[in-house]
Amino acid sequence: MKIGIVCYPTFGGSGVVATELGKALAAKGHQVHFITYGRPVRLGDFSENLHYHEVAVSDYPLFDYQPYELVLSSKLVDVAKHEKLDLLHVHYAIPHASAAYMAREILRSQGIYIPYITTLHGTDITLLGKDPSFEPVITFAINQSDAVTAVSESLKSDTHKYFHINKDIQVIPNFICLDEYKNEHPEQKKLYAPYGEKVLMHVSNFRKVKRVEDVLRVFNKIRKVIPSKLVLVGDGPERNNIEKLCRELDTCGDIKSLGKIADPERVLPHADLFLLTSETESFGLAALEAMAAGVPVISTDSGGIPEVNTHGFSGYLSPVGDVDDMAKNAISILKDEKTLSTFKANALVQAEKFSISKILPLYERLYNEALKSVSK
Repeated sequence: MKIGIVCYPTFGGSGVVATELGKALAAKGHQVHFITYGRPVRLGDFSENLHYHEVAVSDYPLFDYQPYELVLSSKLVDVAKHEKLDLLHVHYAIPHASAAYMAREILRSQGIYIPYITTLHGTDITLLGKDPSFEPVITFAINQSDAVTAVSESLKSDTHKYFHINKDIQVIPNFICLDEYKNEHPEQKKLYAPYGEKVLMHVSNFRKVKRVEDVLRVFNKIRKVIPSKLVLVGDGPERNNIEKLCRELDTCGDIKSLGKIADPERVLPHADLFLLTSETESFGLAALEAMAAGVPVISTDSGGIPEVNTHGFSGYLSPVGDVDDMAKNAISILKDEKTLSTFKANALVQAEKFSISKILPLYERLYNEALKSVSK
């Protein structure tokens, strides 16, 4: 198949999943064309089956805001025609699904029919979906899709809650490439914990919804019982508040900030425990990435996280904001090596349920179904 993938090329979960999906499809022999405004950060080296088409928006003085959606639609038409694409797979509803709809209709007027599949990832529904100014467009673009997927049952439920959707939504969870998370350099852990302390880790975009301040509060309680260090991976608008809090708690000396990292699989295997304190997550890809590295997860119980992190097996779930419970659960895992080893092994078993080898065929089957519906 020749597949066009539209995504945000950034560090966010939707872009990461879309990029890894494209790479896996290319490895199986499909021709994959990424169509976006920047080269996806997780794309890595190109292969003969991977292609990138930049969506460049000219800065005309006439426009106060660049018309990205229109330019994207035109680019989709151009790539679909000249690369003879079979279908489009757009990740994130706005503006990708609406741009795909416009491109599909332009192509249809020229006697070309190319289906588009929309994958919903989270904030396109749970954040934008609550904004009435976006609702009509999102509803229309989803309902006009040839197929719709969501990354969790929780997100599927939220989509039906916020929108009047008459399309079937198929849940296809996020996935992981397990081979990329092997710890080949265990000695590097000493860079974070030179005296054998336990290493706690958090990875996010540091937005308010991630509640990174709770990470620091949980860590502060843990380190009073068990010698430990905290490694923060990422950056974002809450960075200043985090730095202020670590000074108030006097924990800055035990915290190492690594900033944004394109390949977190390099550092995750060095952690003993992963902290995910989000107010809500439609899936919790960061938790899955941690478990793929054999790292148990202490998380909140909101959104789709319970579909990823199994309480008492791969880690523990706590109510949002309950830092006392999260700290208690973390200490119960870290209290002795036998318990920690059991949870680490369980985390890897849990991650294997979301292996790319199990999820990729679900997308391929969906593509084939979409193409069959076109040929009827």
